[in-house]
Amino acid sequence: MKIHFIGIGGIGISALAKYMHACGHEISGSDMKASLITEYFSSIGCQVNIGHDESVINDHDMVVYSAVVKPSNVERKKAEDLGITTLCRRDFLPTLVKDKEVYAVCGAHGKSTTTAILASIMSGSAIIGAESKGFGSNMRYDGDTNRILFEADESDGSFLNANASVAIVTNAEPEHMEYYDHDEKKFYKAYETFLNNAPTRVINAEDPFLAKLEIDAIKLYPSRDLKDIEFTLIDDEPHTSFTLKDFGQFHVWGFGEHIAVDAALAILAALHSGMDIENIRTNLGEYKGIKKRFDIISKNSTILIDDYAHHPTEIKATFESIVTYAKLKGIDTITTIWQPHKYSRTIDNMDAFKSCFTGTHHLVILPVWSAGESVVDIDFAGEFSAYKPLFVDTIKRDKTHLDLLRGDEIVSTLDKGLIVGFGAGDITYQLRGDH
Repeated sequence: MKIHFIGIGGIGISALAKYMHACGHEISGSDMKASLITEYFSSIGCQVNIGHDESVINDHDMVVYSAVVKPSNVERKKAEDLGITTLCRRDFLPTLVKDKEVYAVCGAHGKSTTTAILASIMSGSAIIGAESKGFGSNMRYDGDTNRILFEADESDGSFLNANASVAIVTNAEPEHMEYYDHDEKKFYKAYETFLNNAPTRVINAEDPFLAKLEIDAIKLYPSRDLKDIEFTLIDDEPHTSFTLKDFGQFHVWGFGEHIAVDAALAILAALHSGMDIENIRTNLGEYKGIKKRFDIISKNSTILIDDYAHHPTEIKATFESIVTYAKLKGIDTITTIWQPHKYSRTIDNMDAFKSCFTGTHHLVILPVWSAGESVVDIDFAGEFSAYKPLFVDTIKRDKTHLDLLRGDEIVSTLDKGLIVGFGAGDITYQLRGDH
C-alpha cells in the first residue's frame, strides 16, 4: 500500500510507519517540526513534509493520523474528501496486527521499559513508544517470525485494538482520565476488556485493581516472588539483581524495585512462549535501557540524567533510584529540574507531586508543558515552598554545565553533583542541547 502518516515525527506514529515500511509498503508523512525522526525517514527515501500541505495527498491507499491531529487538518480533510481510507492511530492498529502473534504490554507506568526488556529477551518484531538502546530505534523488524512485541497504549483506548495473544499489564493506575470522561469505572472496564480479549494474561497481581480480577492469569506477586533485590554498578552502569520465584538470580540494566517487577513480567511472558530459562537469563543481560528513561547523557564534571517520568508515581520511583545511584557514586548534591506536563495532570495530582521530590537538594521548575491545554494559574511558589524552588524559563546546555535562564538572562549555572530532569515535554531537548 501507499500510506501517508500525519504526525510522522511522533514516537508512537513513527514506530508504526517504520514497521509498515519494513513490510514493503510505500511510506510518506508530515509533521509540524523537523526532528531526528523526520530526518530518518527522509534518509531512507520517504517523502516527508515539514508543515501540512493538502497537495501531498493524492493517490494514497490510506492516511493515518496521530491523536493530536484535528479534523480541520488540511491533509486529513483532503484525504477524506478524496474518499481515501483515513484512520486515527487507534483504528489503524488492526491493519498492523492482523494475524500476528502479539505480546501486548500495557500499564500506566513501565510499559515502555517492559516491552523493551521483552524485546531483549525474545525474538520478534518490536514496536515501542520509546527508543531502545539495544537496537537504537523504537521499532525492530524480524521477518523470520509472525510475533510482534508491542507497547499497547491506554491513553486513547488503542490497546483494545492490539489483538493481544498475550496481554501483559504492569499496573492499572488511573491516568489519561480525560479520554475516559473522568470515569474510573469506564477506565477500569477498558483494562478488563483488554485482558479478557487475550487468551493468555500476565499481570502484576499486587496492583490494587488487578488483584481484584477473577481471571485466569500468570500472576506475579512482587512482595513474595521477588527476593534478594540489590543495586550495583557494573562498568559504571546501574544494574538491579533479583531472584524470581525458584528460577534463580537475574541481572537487568537500571535501578529500582520497579525495574525488577518489569523484568519479572517480561521473564514470565517469555517462559510462556516456551523459551529456556537460561536463554532468558542470558538475553536479559543484553538489555541496555531505553532513551529518556534513567538516561545518563553526561558523566563529565556533573552527571546529567534525562527521564521521561511525568506522573508523580513514576517520578517518585525514579527519584528513589536516583538517590541510590548518587550514593553508589559518592555524590552528595542532587538537583532536580521538573517540567510539569499538562495543567490537568498537575492539578489532579498536586499532593503527590509535592512529595515525590523528597530528598532533592535543589528543585528547579520550568513552565508547564501544556500539551495543547488552556493555561491555568497554579501557585507553584506556594505549593512547593518547602523546596524553595527556582523558577526559570529555559535551560541551555554546555559541555560542562547547564545555564538556567529567565528570558535571555542567566540566573544560575549548574556545574556539580547529579542533575536529573523530569518531564515529557521539550525538556529532553533542552537537557541535550538539541533545541
